[in-house]
Amino acid sequence: MKLSTKGRYAVMAMVDLARHSQGKPVALNDIAQRQEISLSYLEQLFAKLRRGGLVVSARGPGGGYRLARSATETRIADIILAVDEPIKATRCELGSPKGCTGQQGRCVTHDLWEELGRQIQIFLSAVSLDDVVNKRVLGMSRLQNQDTSRESVAA
Repeated sequence: MKLSTKGRYAVMAMVDLARHSQGKPVALNDIAQRQEISLSYLEQLFAKLRRGGLVVSARGPGGGYRLARSATETRIADIILAVDEPIKATRCELGSPKGCTGQQGRCVTHDLWEELGRQIQIFLSAVSLDDVVNKRVLGMSRLQNQDTSRESVAA
């Protein structure tokens, strides 16, 4: 599975917004410069984020965008889905009679990739914008790996 720039840039921009807003609107131009993302691309993403209810805009001098809800309530999965980025690892089209193979069946590894997509969705739904801003995501997998390593040594 590959997350496109649309999803990655939307998350980067929302993290930047959460870091710099302090309750005040943040100009997209400032986010574009800090994150090195095209302003026109950000405008397209923020239009989708606004429609998705994740940001609110303020017009006029000192205008820009603010989070629509707190960073602790904003999930990374919500951001990715708001910009129309599917979180799936299979080639199958939902509701299509064609399977992964382009015919009427699923490929032999379909269940593996479908479950991977579900696990990614679960993970991204568990991580808040605040977790990313405060670097609480770093080390989650390392802790799991340490637990696995201890189990291997104990066996």
